[in-house]
Amino acid sequence: MYKVIDVARFVINYCNEKRYDISNLKLQKLLYFIQAHYLTNGAPCFCEDIHAWNFGPVIPEIYQEFNKYGNGNIPKIDAYLIIDFTNMKFSTHEFNPRIIANDDQIRIGSLLDGLSEYSATTLVNVTHNQKPWKDAYTGKHNEIISKVSIRDYFSYNC
Repeated sequence: MYKVIDVARFVINYCNEKRYDISNLKLQKLLYFIQAHYLTNGAPCFCEDIHAWNFGPVIPEIYQEFNKYGNGNIPKIDAYLIIDFTNMKFSTHEFNPRIIANDDQIRIGSLLDGLSEYSATTLVNVTHNQKPWKDAYTGKHNEIISKVSIRDYFSYNC
């Protein structure tokens, strides 16, 4: 299982390499569908929770990380900043795509290739019509879409 930030960085770079649009909104939906695929085939891809927000499934920490790009495309990530709050130090780290295993890169890449033609708006509309989001959404940003509900929905509807 990966950290969602590592999966998000991989997705962003993959989309940039393939010249696919990748806004923060679309990234959120792609991560949701990646997680759904993994859950229906065994273990989750990442451990972080997905929340039911107004515009569909969202992983809050990823939203915050890439919110600075607004609704524009997120550029390729060559390096990123890490802040050590304990020692108040900043360090830059080069992105290493090998943090995602080769077979998972292929698996995720295949999903991204299949979803690349859909706009962020289309993906929002799709998720708004799916039971996991509809059951969890209350109008608040802190409602979690359970991994069980995602797995069950996609296991029975794919």
